[in-house]
Amino acid sequence: MRTTRLALLGSAAVAVLMATAAQAQTPAFAADVAAAPAAAAPQSREQLAPLPDVDIPFTKFTLDNGLTVIVHEDHKAPIVAVNIWYHVGSKNEPEGRSGFAHLFEHLMFNGSENYNTDFFKGTELLGATDQNGTTNSDRTNYFQNVPTTALDSILWLESDRMGHLLGAIDQARLDEQRGVVQNEKRQGENQPYGRVFNAVTAATWPDEHPYGHTVIGSMDDLNAADLPTVQQWFRDYYGAANAVIVLAGDITPEVAREKVERYFGDIPSGPPVTQPQRMVHRMEGEQREVMYDRVGQPRLYKVWNITPTGEADTDYLGMVADVLSSGRSSRLYKRLVIDEQLATSVQASAGGREIAGQFFVVATAKAGGDLGRIEAIVDEEMARLLRDGPTAEELERVRTQTAAGYIRGLERIGGFGGKSDRLAASEVFQGDPGAWRESYQRVVAARPGDLTAAGRRWLTDGSYSLEVLPFPDYTTTAGVDRSAGLPAAGPAPQAAFPDVQTGQLSNGMKVMLVQRESVPTVSMNLILDAGAVVDPDDKAGLGQLAPQVMTNGTDDLTALEISDRLQLLGATLGAGSGSNSTSVSMTALTARLEPSLDLYADVILNPAFRADDFQRVQAQQIAGIQQARRNPGAIARTVLNRELYGPDSPYGRPNSGTEATVASITPADAEAWHETWFRPDNATLVVVGDVSLAELTPQLERAFARWQAPSTPMPAKPGPADALDASGQPRILIVDRAGPQSTIIGGRVVDAFDPASEPAIDTMNTALGGAFTSRINMNLREDKGWSYGAGGGVPFGRGERIYAVSAGVQSDKTAESLAELRRELTEVVGSRPLTGEEIAAARANMVQGMAGNWETNAAIAGELQNMVVWGVPENYYETYAEIVAAMDERRAAEAAREIVGTGPTTWVVVGDRASIEDKIRALGIGEVQVVDVDGNPVP
Repeated sequence: MRTTRLALLGSAAVAVLMATAAQAQTPAFAADVAAAPAAAAPQSREQLAPLPDVDIPFTKFTLDNGLTVIVHEDHKAPIVAVNIWYHVGSKNEPEGRSGFAHLFEHLMFNGSENYNTDFFKGTELLGATDQNGTTNSDRTNYFQNVPTTALDSILWLESDRMGHLLGAIDQARLDEQRGVVQNEKRQGENQPYGRVFNAVTAATWPDEHPYGHTVIGSMDDLNAADLPTVQQWFRDYYGAANAVIVLAGDITPEVAREKVERYFGDIPSGPPVTQPQRMVHRMEGEQREVMYDRVGQPRLYKVWNITPTGEADTDYLGMVADVLSSGRSSRLYKRLVIDEQLATSVQASAGGREIAGQFFVVATAKAGGDLGRIEAIVDEEMARLLRDGPTAEELERVRTQTAAGYIRGLERIGGFGGKSDRLAASEVFQGDPGAWRESYQRVVAARPGDLTAAGRRWLTDGSYSLEVLPFPDYTTTAGVDRSAGLPAAGPAPQAAFPDVQTGQLSNGMKVMLVQRESVPTVSMNLILDAGAVVDPDDKAGLGQLAPQVMTNGTDDLTALEISDRLQLLGATLGAGSGSNSTSVSMTALTARLEPSLDLYADVILNPAFRADDFQRVQAQQIAGIQQARRNPGAIARTVLNRELYGPDSPYGRPNSGTEATVASITPADAEAWHETWFRPDNATLVVVGDVSLAELTPQLERAFARWQAPSTPMPAKPGPADALDASGQPRILIVDRAGPQSTIIGGRVVDAFDPASEPAIDTMNTALGGAFTSRINMNLREDKGWSYGAGGGVPFGRGERIYAVSAGVQSDKTAESLAELRRELTEVVGSRPLTGEEIAAARANMVQGMAGNWETNAAIAGELQNMVVWGVPENYYETYAEIVAAMDERRAAEAAREIVGTGPTTWVVVGDRASIEDKIRALGIGEVQVVDVDGNPVP
């Protein structure tokens, strides 16, 4: 599994919770497999089109210095994905040097000998998108998409840090990035269930195994990293012969060879590298552990060590995992979540890494649930599956689901799971860029006996079980007066937005379509003009609950039948709501669009709101609310919204409602909500994908023929957000939550969205708080090393909006970080306005990045949704780049004065009150008050 380095927040978040498992095969098991009965042909309501064969054509060559180059042509957009993999990860670290690979990933973003400044400053000028760098146990990679015209620039940058880095690494940079990594470790471990991977790693791998320590490493090893040792690490592992570069997109192999040779050809190969190969560690018997954490629900983790990536058993075990937990009728989900309602979620997965892997089952119980009973059911269902094998229909569902996932991944040239990523992984781990196809074809051709045999080999012994239990909210009582002494005996490249086609069905429903033929899929999102703000106060959360229940059953289909149908069609279905809208979404394979539309329309028009489905989803929403009340970021945002909009405003309460309001909602309430707001004259269908409007319209007319607008007028809705008037000094609200980090958020109310001024606001904010190299992030993360990431911005909205800045910071620097945020906001409208250089960098990043921003169907659909929900004009992007390109210091200063103004009127700090309150009060910023997680004052 990979660890993620957010483009804004920095490097790889290494708390990855997937691995791989191992167990012995006996002759008795082999005989059982041979005797397993053959499954009958799957039953379906119509003959489904066959799953397609898929491929990623490539050209591969090796330079004289050993650098492997892979090229894939995809000319759908004028961009190229540049993806470089170094075959070094945490498994290569000797004892005492844990975290070195990940630390070096950070250092390689800090500048090279000929570009001695932050790497992001260069890539933002190029308009890079889908940009990241990650480290895991087996490799380190760096990737980004750039306009074709910027390819030389990015290859120069990448080759400079591969071949010319050491002269730019000094003690100051080492110390700075060591601090950032340590804050990343603190931030991960401060999240609910954030310490789980440490426990899993320690329990399932021996200390001497290459996977026997975490990717992020230990604090002691990071503290001990000295400059000569870090520099030698680079010499050992980052030579050309230990790297693979993939170029995918608007490029030919001939051009690629010339450019890579020009920029990388003079880089030495580096020394020979010793790479561990297959090292599967078989556990024996049962290992058990119990962990207490600040979580809302008990959770069970069950782990087996298995085979590496690319092996047949790893692929089959992935399918075993899907049979167990993918879809509502999967064995564990149906038993634990639906039938017995002991859990709110359950997932199984098989993750193959380079030299071994792990099989996980993760089940989250209801608050106060019985993990012992849940584990007994997991064991029982797994044993039944390994004894009898999957049914033919189960196998067909997981086969289709897996194939559809592969197909969707072919849409993107770069980023996680994109085509360049798949080619690089196959080359680095299996020596063949096309090796992934063997796994794809193996899945498509799998038989029930393949799954059963693999499961019997690896999942019948050698397990590790971890129970994570909520740590109670302990309190203290008033202490004794100790001054009296011992008492006596007694009592945490520019691109155009694609053409939008519009239409309207005979029933009045509007349709917006962007036709894209690069991948044979269609994404649909039905948007209703009603969201959480229409909920009655005593039924808050109804707008979120009702659409979720809708996907759980129709008049003719149960939740399990819907789930089975989706998997057979290779489709996905979802529903959700925001403050001002509700949506029901579906993705479908083009070849199976018609039957997918039938299911989609059935869910929208005929929801059943059965009591058992309703109660299950209601319990899940309440569990989510309970989790949010323990998440520092969610707590901070909830308190800020309440403070700025007011507790009586529908915009000042959480969209999900409260435990009490959600618990009071009935199926009749949900049905009435659907009848009131789900009407075609209140709906817009957004469609992106491989279909024309002429092809789509008659299918929609047929599917939605029975949906007609009622004769009654549309009910009244709350108007745009209207915030409270702020006056006097800022307020600072402290929410007491012990931990190694504090979450700070500061906000003020700004004017409603205006398409004429929004591009200027975007540009100003990109430089101030929106980009990795923004002032705020560079200050708190890069200069001070107090935060893993900091920034700010203002979202789309109806009516008055909230401009906010936020940061997660180490607890002992809370007051200092608050002072720095306030200083940045004060100076940008006063003594230190944004400079021409800062505005130029923001302009380049925004304009050049537009092509990459609209690569996927999901990205286009998101823009269309903004047009429907927030009133963004359809021609918004026709002049957007022009306005941004004209930005200068004067206009940036005007935008800053408009948005930043005099700074936040309210600050919310979620952290350890005992250690932060006095220092915050000493800042003298304004009134300080301690509140609970709902914003109510406490002593």
